[in-house]
Amino acid sequence: MIGYILLVLVVLVEGYVIWNLTEKTERLEDWIEEYAERIIKTQETLNQIDDKGNFEADDEVGVIFQAIKETVDELNQITEKEV
Repeated sequence: MIGYILLVLVVLVEGYVIWNLTEKTERLEDWIEEYAERIIKTQETLNQIDDKGNFEADDEVGVIFQAIKETVDELNQITEKEV
């Protein structure tokens, strides 16, 4: 009798743990998808801003702009592999 009670308690606790971890995983997946979409939008915006290459041609602004663009490209490559 005590064995059945313990078994039921263990099953209930395990059920709650599985449900809780599933919820957290789903929230994390949603966050990753939203983050990947923001990276893609940022890359598109950077391409629209510098469609003529004016920022890249400027010495001071070009270095910073190029660094930002490279970082966004790297993040985009990571998200394309994972998503």
